[in-house]
Amino acid sequence: MGDRLLVIDEGTTSTRGMLIAADGACLAVEQRALTQSYPRPGWVEHDAEEIWRETLACARAVAGDATGIAAIGITNQRETVVFWNRRTGRALAPAIVWQDRRTADLCARLKEEGREPLVQERTGLLLDPYFSASKIAWAIEHWPQLKEAGGDLCVGTIESWLVFRLTGGLHVSDATNASRTGLMDIGRGVWDEDLLELWGTPRAALPEIVDCAGSIGTASAEHLGMAVPIAGLAGDQQAAAIGQACFAPGETKATFGTGAFVLTNTGDAPRPSTHRLLSTVAWQLDGRRSFALEGSLFVAGALIKWLRDDLGLLASAAESENLARSVPDSGGVCIVPAHSGLGAPHWRAEARGLIAGLSLGTGRAHLVRAALEAMAHQTGDLMTAFAADGAPWEVLRIDGGMASNDWLAQDLADMLGLPVERPANVETTALGAAMLAGVGCGLFASLGEAAAMRGPVQTFLPSAPGEVREARLEGWKAALAAVLG
Repeated sequence: MGDRLLVIDEGTTSTRGMLIAADGACLAVEQRALTQSYPRPGWVEHDAEEIWRETLACARAVAGDATGIAAIGITNQRETVVFWNRRTGRALAPAIVWQDRRTADLCARLKEEGREPLVQERTGLLLDPYFSASKIAWAIEHWPQLKEAGGDLCVGTIESWLVFRLTGGLHVSDATNASRTGLMDIGRGVWDEDLLELWGTPRAALPEIVDCAGSIGTASAEHLGMAVPIAGLAGDQQAAAIGQACFAPGETKATFGTGAFVLTNTGDAPRPSTHRLLSTVAWQLDGRRSFALEGSLFVAGALIKWLRDDLGLLASAAESENLARSVPDSGGVCIVPAHSGLGAPHWRAEARGLIAGLSLGTGRAHLVRAALEAMAHQTGDLMTAFAADGAPWEVLRIDGGMASNDWLAQDLADMLGLPVERPANVETTALGAAMLAGVGCGLFASLGEAAAMRGPVQTFLPSAPGEVREARLEGWKAALAAVLG
């Protein structure tokens, strides 16, 4: 058996193949952009066939002849849902992306009917368009080809779709991804009949729920030149928590990508939230689940992308750090990035973004700095909610594309009043998938042993004066109140 791990990291705006050594070193990477479609305001779709083609191309580019590859690990954008034909293996409709808000009215109606307590008790989630269940219900009602498929209809999240195509017909979903659908009883680890009935979802169309590591399936030789075991599966945020070695209760990571997602390990039992956080499966091994509390922010890196691509304020995302340093403060500007609604702890699908405090002295550097400051402001609201739910943070481990920004890392430490740790390799999502695959194929005896792949970390300590922190928080609270009002 080889000692290299092929990671498929399928994200919201791109997909990647990565070849990772047993010591965590990245030996090769191939990345391809994915097309996002916006057919109506609030709707976001992907072409599932494009996801498959580009993902396979990336995997082939780094795998070579596949000699020396011990196993494949897959990590993916969560909640995005795909519909395909079991017999032909072809997608039947667009994939509905996690950012999509078309089911806001449906979720609001069910909330008014008093259905949210059942959903929260069984799934750890809330009634929100973010999760897969309402997307599935909408699609089955509005796309006749799904009903016409009958018993050949398959529904699954992205990792389920990729495994089906790689193996030629295996229909499975790992427990982390299944826990994000709004259809799984996370305590029992099974699809819940009451929830299937609530959302009108046919059980026969759903995958089998499996562990995150183990002998999950085999990618057929036609794809990579030889048969390769698939030994690790996890949603991107859970994979990042594993890559950050958040294995003990209380250990916390924050991933700053398109959105921002914070997970705190809560141990071997689900912890219900009374402050609008989510209780979710962190991983499942040998049929036993570990759990986490999660806070999800819908817009993080997407805000910088908007400033760059739509407003033309940045030539590149990396330019944001120098611009933020070029001014002593944001000049009173505060941005609430509710471009896709507000996630935790507010869960206001109808909310929209706000730029407050503009003056004739406002320049692009002030706007860019305010955009970066919004990351710490939103994360601070989450920190308060986590503490109120009995899961306070002592150290925050950060990763994702935005985490490479030193100014942002220091600002988080200053505004949260906590040490912030950043690993040398911020691609912890891919690393977590590699760690799972390594455990699943026997390269490592446990996740604890695989944690050596994480490597060295850099620590940022709080240094801002208290009065600066308080002044910024007051401005944030006022702007946020205007959005929520």
